[in-house]
Amino acid sequence: MMDHLWSPWRMNYIQQHEQPTGCIFCMAAQQEDSSENLVVARGKVSFAILNRYPYTSGHMMVVPYLHVPSIEELDSPARSEMMELVNQALGVLRTVYHPEAFNVGANIGAAAGAGIAEHVHIHIVPRWGGDTNFMTTIGNTRLIPEDLAESYRRIREQWE
Repeated sequence: MMDHLWSPWRMNYIQQHEQPTGCIFCMAAQQEDSSENLVVARGKVSFAILNRYPYTSGHMMVVPYLHVPSIEELDSPARSEMMELVNQALGVLRTVYHPEAFNVGANIGAAAGAGIAEHVHIHIVPRWGGDTNFMTTIGNTRLIPEDLAESYRRIREQWE
């Protein structure tokens, strides 16, 4: 994530919400699914959640319920279910956003860029030709064309 990702939406979020203490994924997993916790789908051992600070509209993550820093520490059924949720997310995002491509991957460890290194997760980022531009480079700002609550609504409806 960019160090200076400031937007009216983010400022609104920061001003309205206390900064969480503890693991945001573990907290989200314990809450009822809604546009507040951003959980869009659940499996037996993992769940899909929207990224609160997305790179593009529809940026999602698949997260195991088990709080571990690497996929190596998950059993085979957990890894399998996570990949099935990634696959389902790809289909949902294709239908909702019609992206030209995707980035799918995990940053395992802080040195690899993991913002939450202690709880492994897989990113699914829809991509379009030209979706990076001068605003990111010059202004240290990302432009997201859709409100996060609207993204949640659209993705959740399609997932169901």
